[in-house]
Amino acid sequence: MAGRYGDIDYPRTTKRGMLLGAALFAVGVLGEVVGSAFFGPLPAWEHTLFFDLEVLGVVLLLVVPFVFGIALPLTE
Repeated sequence: MAGRYGDIDYPRTTKRGMLLGAALFAVGVLGEVVGSAFFGPLPAWEHTLFFDLEVLGVVLLLVVPFVFGIALPLTE
């Protein structure tokens, strides 16, 4: 029988969301550091891209556990 939100596997979804957030943050940080080290000054759009990846990664790391780990399982 399907739950209220379908057949969501909350532990797996939480883990994958956390891994996605950590990966986005790591790509943003490494891109900023490695890009500046190997290629010199980066264009403004690349700084913006890497910063946005870092922010999105942190937001996912903060929001995903509460939504898919706590809130949605409690409403089933």
